[in-house]
Amino acid sequence: MPPAPTPIQLVETAGAEAALAALPAAQAAWAKLQDFSGRLGQVLQLPAADGGLDRVLFGWGDAAARRRGRFHLGRAPAALPAGRYALETPLPPSEALTEALGWELARYRFDLYKPAPVPGAMLDTPEGVDPARLAALVEGAALARDLVNTPAEEMGPAQIEAAIRALAGRHGAKVSSIVGDALLEQDLNLIHAVGRAAGPGREPRLVDLRWGDPAAPKITLVGKGVAFDTGGLGIKPSGSMALMKKDMGGAANAIGLAAMIMALELPVRLRLLVPAVENSISGPSFRPGDVFRSRAGLTVEVNHTDAEGRLVLADALAVGQEEAPKLMACLATLTGAARVALGPDLPPVFTDDDGLAGALAEGAAALADPLWRMPFWDPYEEMIEPAIADLDNAPGGGMAGAITAALFLRRFAGDAESFVHVDIYGWTPSAKPGRPKGGEMQAARALLHAIETRFL
Repeated sequence: MPPAPTPIQLVETAGAEAALAALPAAQAAWAKLQDFSGRLGQVLQLPAADGGLDRVLFGWGDAAARRRGRFHLGRAPAALPAGRYALETPLPPSEALTEALGWELARYRFDLYKPAPVPGAMLDTPEGVDPARLAALVEGAALARDLVNTPAEEMGPAQIEAAIRALAGRHGAKVSSIVGDALLEQDLNLIHAVGRAAGPGREPRLVDLRWGDPAAPKITLVGKGVAFDTGGLGIKPSGSMALMKKDMGGAANAIGLAAMIMALELPVRLRLLVPAVENSISGPSFRPGDVFRSRAGLTVEVNHTDAEGRLVLADALAVGQEEAPKLMACLATLTGAARVALGPDLPPVFTDDDGLAGALAEGAAALADPLWRMPFWDPYEEMIEPAIADLDNAPGGGMAGAITAALFLRRFAGDAESFVHVDIYGWTPSAKPGRPKGGEMQAARALLHAIETRFL
């Protein structure tokens, strides 16, 4: 028989004195010597009489402290020796799921270029948590992180397509793509314009994955797949360009969400649309002042070549809405304005569907996937309407940039029954419990919850 897992006891600050008093005298003395107080995140290993590990006390702070963060058990794997552990203190199922998820996400390592040892501390699935669901959430997040973390040299438009095809192969999905000048034949002029300056082998494309019963509710995910963004002729300063390998973070998160949906075998007709491009600089670069006709028939004047994400998304959204899905969800690392407003950890979400907004808020709270609703503010529509075309891709003035970008995208959502756009950052700037520095999954778990509770 395998050895029993080492129990982990959660100890709140208010109950620390009583918890220590209940320990054997030697362990209580050791805990006091280590100044264990139940402070959130404290990890104390209590020795057994034979010198082994008897149990672990984990500081659980108080409710106010826990509200200031998430994935608190994500502190544990790196602090404990290799082995099996089990949560002894019962938690509500939703909280148990997010804490187990935090533990597993803390074990993530990106090791494509050098060894990155994974902590060997393994947590048994807590009571009330579905192991298959936990595994799907972990695998989806790891996939999204891997895609974002991989440099653009090895994650260009063709490699994004290859990742989607590999995922499709694991789940029996079908994939097609429209590449290079073939985009023009399908009126995907905006995707072509943004990506046409990239070199050979990095041609722009629209990748289209389909999975599930065609008669099931149609759920369409659209992810911004800008493999690298120089800013085009409106070139970014070097400091702003340093993290642009993550500009395909919307696609990475949409791919990760698609992976979770298929792993959980949700009864939906899933469609994943990823416009994959590189916004490069060369002779064929699109220019400020150029006007292009979109797939939807609307003309778009280019005010700034560094507002390219909404251009490629516009054509992809126009394709997606043609099937009138019940839900069309757009994920994109779209605007710096969103980061100025809400910072890197709190993506703004835009939808006119109040019921969907409520379901997203529930999912955000239940699955440690924070979002904040912002408005499609109709009075700002005139800001995206230039003199010589239907739409302007980057209104001047610098005001309400996240909202005007969302309004631009909404123009292409058309016949979708419900439309939601999330302006994610897709990156953790500094390591936090369960969130190593680097590429991050945002909004996907909240969207998964909304799909399950509102559209099935």
